[in-house]
Amino acid sequence: MRHVPMLAALLLAPWLAVAGAQERMPAPVHRVASPDGSLEVSVTTDGEGRASYAVARRGLPLLAPSRLGMLFVDAPKLERHLAIEAPRYRSHDATWEQPWGERRYVRDSYNELVLTLAETAGPKRRFDVVFRVFDDGVGFRYAFPRQDALPTLRISEELTEFNVATPAIAWWIPAGEWNREEYLYHRTPVEEVGDAQTPITLRTGDGTHLVIHEAALVDYAGMNLTRVDGRRLKAQLTPGTDGAKVVRDAPMDTPWRTILVGDDASDLVESSLILNLNAPNALGDVSWVKPMKYVGIWWQLHLDRLTWATGPRHGATTARTRRMIDFAAGHGFGGVLVEGWNIGWDGDWFGNGQDFSFTRATPDFDLPALAAYARARGVMLVGHHETSGHAAHYESQLDDALDLYAQLGVGAVKTGYVADAGQAKVLGAGGRLRYAWHEGQAMVRHHQLVVDAAAARRITVNPHEPVKDTGLRRTYPNLLTREGARGMEYNAWGEPGNPPGHEATLAYTRLLAGPMDFTPGIFDMRTRGGGRMATTLAKQLALYVVIHSPLQMAADLPEHYEARPRAFQFIKDVPVDWSDTRGVAGEVGEYAVIARRDRAGDDWYVGGVGDGVARDVTVPLGFLDQGRRYIARIHRDGPRAGWRDDQHDLVIEDREVGADDALSLRIAPGGGFAIRLQPR
Repeated sequence: MRHVPMLAALLLAPWLAVAGAQERMPAPVHRVASPDGSLEVSVTTDGEGRASYAVARRGLPLLAPSRLGMLFVDAPKLERHLAIEAPRYRSHDATWEQPWGERRYVRDSYNELVLTLAETAGPKRRFDVVFRVFDDGVGFRYAFPRQDALPTLRISEELTEFNVATPAIAWWIPAGEWNREEYLYHRTPVEEVGDAQTPITLRTGDGTHLVIHEAALVDYAGMNLTRVDGRRLKAQLTPGTDGAKVVRDAPMDTPWRTILVGDDASDLVESSLILNLNAPNALGDVSWVKPMKYVGIWWQLHLDRLTWATGPRHGATTARTRRMIDFAAGHGFGGVLVEGWNIGWDGDWFGNGQDFSFTRATPDFDLPALAAYARARGVMLVGHHETSGHAAHYESQLDDALDLYAQLGVGAVKTGYVADAGQAKVLGAGGRLRYAWHEGQAMVRHHQLVVDAAAARRITVNPHEPVKDTGLRRTYPNLLTREGARGMEYNAWGEPGNPPGHEATLAYTRLLAGPMDFTPGIFDMRTRGGGRMATTLAKQLALYVVIHSPLQMAADLPEHYEARPRAFQFIKDVPVDWSDTRGVAGEVGEYAVIARRDRAGDDWYVGGVGDGVARDVTVPLGFLDQGRRYIARIHRDGPRAGWRDDQHDLVIEDREVGADDALSLRIAPGGGFAIRLQPR
């Protein structure tokens, strides 16, 4: 009898060996490739049940294994003891039409993998990770179903990683600092990245460019990145107001985490990945959304020639606004922005905002009469609501303020949230005032409330000091543009202004997120202290093409435009709505050349901007229609041009060209060029 256990052990030994081997076998790897096969995402779990993904391009690693998961303030983390279940695959290929934008028709082509990750121990919670792989990048997000074990998500942090596989140079701005998104870009090895905002652009040793960002940021905290070690970057959500960074009831989806990929910097300009990861138009008929150029009472405020506050130098007066309306009507501009028109600018308004009225004008500004005068002249007043970050105060007047604009025919509003980061004001639990970050969940909700309220009244929105752009303009086409970077006003203030390579950096970083109200077109390039801005006149023209915005300002004073009518003509002619956009040439921070086709016709426009180094640039014209000849009207830096030399040395010349030609042009230090190509 004592030999029976030994006999049983001998009989069971082969089965036990197989079972042990199965326990030690690596988990299966699930893969999905882009439609052209160049990009591949692989997802698996390790021996402790930690899930990770990796991205390869043309067989070479782009992102090394990068973890997935979530931390909560009131529940165990979702990271270990996960098993992948029920992989589902599908493909999608369709084309949709933008009502306005950088191109009219957008192809949306991807292969999708949806994986359910289920806990094998503990609460037995489950969630999906959805991957969409495009030819030019990857998007993925978490999707949480309704379940008893996790009815409400109180998220303290994501564990999402982006582990850059090979050495790379990174262009990034810091996160969590006082000046929101308005910083100059660092250029460092990825190993020297600190806490960074997105988009962050990287260039690997073989020239491949990748951009990490997010899409469809709705009712969630904005994502930053923090470097953990080596080249491993981890998601860092913007803080919330009451402990958790995100509070949502299930079912819920997170925003998409995006990795845009290109062979060079110019490839990045042509991507529609961010837009494609947003939901289609939710507003229905948006024929009332009108892209336009505008002028305004704005630049003279930053030059300190006039003031927002009332008094002898008050800018927003009835007489001055009438003159600006006349100028706009005489030169074909669609709108006139007036800042400082309302009660609340006197005293300490910065970071306060509780004294603002959004329905009461100052005594020297007749809002109804000016709105009527503008309409009679074919021009629209562009409304302005500066909140100083006091979102709660603004919300208390929002309906009345927008009703007033709708009644008066003010069809566009520029909002502002000037306050140090972390000092926006929102209502928290129990109606208590809380301080919030500009890209925290509370402010994301606030901006959505404003967009929805404006859309209900057929008003478009242009937020400054905003939440970052993540492509929501597809879903809400009245969200036309936004700020979210260092704009032209930094040049007005003087040292330190924007350096000469700033715009050539924005083209391949911030502008990949979406349109920016940069406010270009400065012809008198003196700062308010008498210094020089780092630009030439040709570069100011080029910015209308390089920087996409469906609301594009001619920011300088009328007398400066009237003094240079030939250069001003380009601003009057250049469209703000396009049927196609091409990246022609460029390197991040050095130079950018971009071509766009007028949506209303067959003309093409090309803009090129450089940094502080003179360079010769070749502009191939292969984007033109084959077999057609074009007259290229070129506005370029003259032989004496340069931001430290003759800033106004501008040559305007015509050349006949076709698709097989290339233009050789010189960019002066701080310079650029602007071209209009008209079919013969």
